Amino acid sequence: MDFSIASILLLDGVTNGAIYALLGLATVLVFTVTRVIFIPQGEFVAYGALTLAMLQTGKTPGTVWLLLILAGVATLMELIARWRHHGKLLRALRSALKTLVFPVLVSLLAIWSAPQMFPLWAQALLSVAIVTAFGPLVYRVAYQSLEAATPLVLLIVSVGVHFAMTGLGLLFFGAEGFRNPPFWDERFTLGPVMLSGQTVIIFGVSLALIVLLWLYFERSMRGKALRATAVNRTGARLMGISSHTSGQLTFLMAALIGALSGLLIGPTTTVFYDSGFLIGLKGFVAAVIGGLASYPGALLGALFVGIVEAFGAFWASAFKEVIVFTLILPILLLRSLRSGHSDEDH
Repeated sequence: MDFSIASILLLDGVTNGAIYALLGLATVLVFTVTRVIFIPQGEFVAYGALTLAMLQTGKTPGTVWLLLILAGVATLMELIARWRHHGKLLRALRSALKTLVFPVLVSLLAIWSAPQMFPLWAQALLSVAIVTAFGPLVYRVAYQSLEAATPLVLLIVSVGVHFAMTGLGLLFFGAEGFRNPPFWDERFTLGPVMLSGQTVIIFGVSLALIVLLWLYFERSMRGKALRATAVNRTGARLMGISSHTSGQLTFLMAALIGALSGLLIGPTTTVFYDSGFLIGLKGFVAAVIGGLASYPGALLGALFVGIVEAFGAFWASAFKEVIVFTLILPILLLRSLRSGHSDEDH
C-alpha cells in the first residue's frame, strides 16, 4: 500500500464516517431522552433514499401510503387515550386531529407532485418531509404507551419495529435496489485524491447538521427541555416538560437525520429495502464507542468506524463487516470493567 492508496482509503473512510456520525448522534439522542435503543434508525436511511428513487421515476412512493396508514392508527390511539383521560369527545377529537394534519398534507403533496417530475432538489426536500413525518408516528404507535418500561422491553419493541419496517419496505419498494443521481457532478483534484462534488456535499451537510444540533440544544428552549429530560426524566416532568412531547420531538429529529443520511448516501451506493440495517448498525457501533451518552464520543467513534471499514475492505473485503462489528466487543468489555453496578442491579 502506497501513500496514494492510503489517501483514497482515508477519504472513503472519513466520507462514510460522516454518515455514520449523523446516525450515531441520532442514536445517542433517542437513547438519552427516551431510553430506547432505536435499532430501526437505519430504516429511515433506506426509506429516504428509496423514496427519492421512486419520485425520480415519477411514481408515488410507497412510503406515502404507509404514512397515511400509520397516521390513521396513531390518530385513533390518540383519540382513545385522550377520551379516556378527559372524558370529552370533542376535546379528544381536536387533540387527535393534530396528529393527522402534517402527515396528510405531506402525503397529498407527494401524490400531486410525483407525476410532475420536479427538479432533484425539490424531490429531495419532499422525500425528507415524508420520512421525517414517520418519526412522531412511530413513537406514538410503538413506544409512547411503554415509556415507563425497562430498557430491555423497549429494546425488544425496537427489534419488532425494525422487522416490521423492513418487511413493509420490501412490500412497498420491492427487492430491486436503486442508486440516486448525485446532487453535484463536479470533480476536484487534491494531490493523489479525486474529490467528488457529492463528497463535498456529504461533508458540508454533515457539518452543518451537527452545528445546528449543537445550537438547538444550547440556545433554544425546546432543546434545553430535551437536555433536561435526558438528564432527569422525573425532574423534567415535575418542571412541566411533557415526556410525550419530548419523545415525539426526539423521534422527529431522528427521522430527519435518517432521511438526510439516506439522501447523502444514495448516490454513493445501491440502496435496497434492507440496506438500512447494516448502515444503522454501524452508526450504533459509533454510539456505543461514545457510551450511548456522549455526542463528541459518537462523532469520533463514527470516523473511526468509517476508516476501519475502508481499510478493512482493502485488506479483506469479504470480512469488512465482521471487522467493523468485532470492534464493539472489546469496547463493551472495557466499559463493563470500568463501570460500576447501577441501581437497577440491586
